[in-house]
Amino acid sequence: MPRIAYVNGRYVPIAQAQVHIEDRGYQFADGVYEVVPLYRGRLIDEEPHLDRFDYSLGELEIARPMSRAALKLVLRELVRRNGLSDALLYFQATRGVAPRDHKFPARVKTAFVATIRRSRPPSAAAIEQGVSVITLPDIRWERCDIKSIGLLPNLLAKQKATMAGAFEAWLVEADGTISEGSSTNAWIVTADGKLVTRDAGAAILNGITRQRVIKLLENQGIAFEQRAFSREEALAAREAFLSSSSSFVLPITKIDGHAVGEGKPGPVTRRLRDVYVAAALETPVLI
Repeated sequence: MPRIAYVNGRYVPIAQAQVHIEDRGYQFADGVYEVVPLYRGRLIDEEPHLDRFDYSLGELEIARPMSRAALKLVLRELVRRNGLSDALLYFQATRGVAPRDHKFPARVKTAFVATIRRSRPPSAAAIEQGVSVITLPDIRWERCDIKSIGLLPNLLAKQKATMAGAFEAWLVEADGTISEGSSTNAWIVTADGKLVTRDAGAAILNGITRQRVIKLLENQGIAFEQRAFSREEALAAREAFLSSSSSFVLPITKIDGHAVGEGKPGPVTRRLRDVYVAAALETPVLI
């Protein structure tokens, strides 16, 4: 079955999906995006993802491409036409097509595209043994709370992690504190047993999986802190893990070549992954 994309009102084979050369997303990265996981036929945390999509659009003063109800219909039709049950739904909106000029065009129609691809979940080995991360300077702009398509610093960090044989890069700010990963949120269980993740704000993207994990922690009665933590605190941690829409909760057992805790996934991380997956499976299956 050929992959089908949605491009500005039309469902087309992925090989025929095209945007205009003067689309401001292509020329200026003037747009935002979202990724919603489809897990065993379930759209996970769809509403929070759409809430963040609206927030990002609003912060960049880009008009919504369609109503929320219409967008949900597009996503469901895309799932139906591609026949997938475990996938990642990607959609983005740009300011639209206009002659190249830095200032916002006076009259322009928001451009919208959506694609879906089969998901590549973490391997059983990654879940059971954990993954490694490296730390790198955080060179991104100061509005990381906006899910912008301008991701070049993130790509550079991910590539350096890949070249180092690591799964992810944790980004370190000038004051020595870790903001987040190149495409994930960062968590640790400190040496004295405190579960910590960076507080939401302009320095990080407030991950939807991060938000879901926080709700699960509250429901489970597990204490946690939202604050900055340093690289040194991470190196001394008992446990570490990352959260994201594609990896859910994934243990980290090595940071910059140093073993985290006992060098294997700890009890807090294992419990949270199990609880997260169980909660995800409570989401209704798409009809």
